[in-house]
Amino acid sequence: MPDSRALRHDWTRQEVAALFALPFSDLLFQAQTQHRAFFNPNQVQVSTLCSIKTGACPEDCAYCPQSARYDTGLEREKLMAVEQVLAEAQAAKHQGATRFCMGAAWRSPKDKDLQYVTQMVAGVKALGMETCMTLGMLDTQQAQQLAAAGLDYYNHNLDTSPEFYGDIITTRTYQDRLNTLANVREAGMKVCCGGIVGMGEAENDRVGLLLTLANLPEHPESVPINLLVKVEGTPLANAADLDPFDFIRTIAVARILMPRSHVRLSAGRENMNDQTQALAFLAGANSIFYGEKLLTTANPEANKDRQLFARLGIEPEAFEVPMEPVKPVVEQYLPTPKTSGLFYNAAN
Repeated sequence: MPDSRALRHDWTRQEVAALFALPFSDLLFQAQTQHRAFFNPNQVQVSTLCSIKTGACPEDCAYCPQSARYDTGLEREKLMAVEQVLAEAQAAKHQGATRFCMGAAWRSPKDKDLQYVTQMVAGVKALGMETCMTLGMLDTQQAQQLAAAGLDYYNHNLDTSPEFYGDIITTRTYQDRLNTLANVREAGMKVCCGGIVGMGEAENDRVGLLLTLANLPEHPESVPINLLVKVEGTPLANAADLDPFDFIRTIAVARILMPRSHVRLSAGRENMNDQTQALAFLAGANSIFYGEKLLTTANPEANKDRQLFARLGIEPEAFEVPMEPVKPVVEQYLPTPKTSGLFYNAAN
């Protein structure tokens, strides 16, 4: 077993495949050992995801109900007002979230959009929360603008292995995604990057996805592992179910390869029982999305998550608010404090 304090960026396909092939209990033991070397095993980082612009995306991602190419019954919505987004962030904070993630269904943002999303970033930071955005592809200048606004994380998933990628997406290349990640890094932001399993890929493709992530020059600070949410009208609506143990194996291998990263138990939790989620935490997952919606698909209700945390002895990971004079910059956009526990429902 590698030194638990050494981060590697030179994994071979054979090494990663060998991890997937380990007996289940041996794999989880290795993952839990690595996890405890870097994290409190009984803390989980809590994020909330808000769809700030829904539907009408020109891309053809086969899993996505927001693609304009598929008839999924999803209504298109324009970019939310800054005040609305900050009200959602306040509600998320009230429910216990420490990071607020904002997603827009764009191929890439336009200049006219960036003036609003940068205000959203500054406003959410003024509430004392970490910020994350996923807006599609970014060029160098766009990444620098978001970094200057104070954005902490930028999410841009690789989705799957380079070999299987063309079966899922044809409207942007794998290299396009890697270029965006490089622009985010160069601008000084943290990277949130993972993928989706259960799309009909082989185990070798799950090996390829994690191999690519682990061999980036810097590991993503956040690695979301999504389980496909099958949506009627998308090409993957009838994909075969993934064996839950294969999903847990993917979490565990991600933890071993990227021991300092937060591994997020992301989309698909709505269809997981409590036992599967507990195994995912044991395998090294230490971040979740909290709230009723993940962009446009269901997620366990916050109260249900709190009950599971209590049963497992897990507590939310704390976030230290940086001492920055951000509030005066965005004071005009801050909504009146409210106590509503409602999260944004993109289907409404």
